[in-house]
Amino acid sequence: MRKSIVLLSAGLDSTVCLAQAMRESKVELCLTYDYNQRSAKQESEHALALANYYQVPHQVIKLDFFSHFAGGALINRDMEVPEPQEDALDDLNIGKETAAAVWVPNRNGIFINVAAGFAEALGCQLIVTGFNAEEAKTFPDNSEQYVKAVNAALGYGTANGVQVISYTQRLNKVEIVQLGQRLNVPWQLIWSCYNDGEEMCGKCESCRRYYRAVQQANKNGSGG
Repeated sequence: MRKSIVLLSAGLDSTVCLAQAMRESKVELCLTYDYNQRSAKQESEHALALANYYQVPHQVIKLDFFSHFAGGALINRDMEVPEPQEDALDDLNIGKETAAAVWVPNRNGIFINVAAGFAEALGCQLIVTGFNAEEAKTFPDNSEQYVKAVNAALGYGTANGVQVISYTQRLNKVEIVQLGQRLNVPWQLIWSCYNDGEEMCGKCESCRRYYRAVQQANKNGSGG
């Protein structure tokens, strides 16, 4: 069985990918990144709870240099986090605007390359990420083309040919919830919010997509 490292933000996609990775590989480590984002504390705490639930080692990696990046409401407190209405989530033009507002320069590229160093050092062949087809429409670093390009580079950059895999890559959010239900994901431990309140805000795009998906999945009778 191949060994893996899971990039775990405690959101819907990465949590479901962790649950699937537990079946498909030997998970050696869950990595969570603190890059001075608004939700860093909540993500770290929920990711630790999830790692403990699955009995996997967990480590938080601080990337303080992200504070030097100018863009994105996730790290720039002077910007407001977009709060799109549910009926706007499938509007591609609005989606591009909200994606631009929360974009963090080369975030996934940096995350993956840091993880690749850990993976090679631990003898892991896989880095498991929580990408999805729904957000790939507005976030190019969620797309299959991006993963193919990254894997081509990692074939040169790691001695053991570490590769990125995402079990949710071709799924939309409803399908990801349904997969999570089949895997008995501990929903109470998920944090799928851009903000840092005591509870998920329910208004940011991440929350909107999560709650809509849960509602639609349950309406379709998949249980959970």
